[in-house]
Amino acid sequence: MNHSLGLIIESLVAVLLVLTIGYCMLLNARLKRLKADEHSLKAVIAELITATEIAERAIGGLKLAVRDVNDNLGNQLAAATQMSDQLRKQLAESDGVVRRLSRIASAARPITSPEAAPEPAAAPVPAITAEPVRVSGAKAVAAAAQAFSERRRTGGLAA
Repeated sequence: MNHSLGLIIESLVAVLLVLTIGYCMLLNARLKRLKADEHSLKAVIAELITATEIAERAIGGLKLAVRDVNDNLGNQLAAATQMSDQLRKQLAESDGVVRRLSRIASAARPITSPEAAPEPAAAPVPAITAEPVRVSGAKAVAAAAQAFSERRRTGGLAA
């Protein structure tokens, strides 16, 4: 019986050894797949790193472009504001010139009667003292000279 019990134990060990070898082969196949997946994962990681570096460079370029656009836009906005101020001043000066020209024109017109006198403009214009009956040529020239000298003093313009 000793002999058959030894044979059964050795057979059992042989079966377990075959099962262990089979399981080791299965584990070996899984490890090979894992290694292959590891290599592909490393390749994916390398591609991601490259894509990240490209994106960082692109973001840097975009930041520079945004700074340039902001500077350019700021300069253009400042120039537009300055031009708007100049236009506002020129419009104010042109209004003054029109008022002075209308005073000169009204002073140069002979007024025959007070009823025929034109009504004053809506803008507050200092009244020129002239006789309502008739303005002589000398008085018209004097009024024109006075308006010219006022314009010269206020606007600093001679023409």
